[in-house]
Amino acid sequence: MATASHKYSSPSAKDEILPKFGFGQKVRLLKEIRNDGTFPFAKVGDILMRAGSEGYVRDMGDFLQVIRVYEVEFIEEGRVYGCREEELEDADDDYADDVEEELRWIREHRAAKAQS
Repeated sequence: MATASHKYSSPSAKDEILPKFGFGQKVRLLKEIRNDGTFPFAKVGDILMRAGSEGYVRDMGDFLQVIRVYEVEFIEEGRVYGCREEELEDADDDYADDVEEELRWIREHRAAKAQS
């Protein structure tokens, strides 16, 4: 059976089907980021970013085709790290999802056109 798939859909049971965060959205770390050995300028286990640090989503992708990873830029620290969905929370009260706004406009436009 074929299923519809979104470009950023993730089959991981921990991630939402559609991305929880959008490009340019301000996010906050829920837990600290530690070096797992992939950051060459610190010892394994060193804290790279503290919980509560805020950054902006630059990109997103999938690790091993099942785990969604957000590329988050921490501007004040001048660093970019990959973060899992469950490691982040929304920190932007004014963020507007452009896609959702456009879909809402299209629905309203079609409904108005159907009434005339």
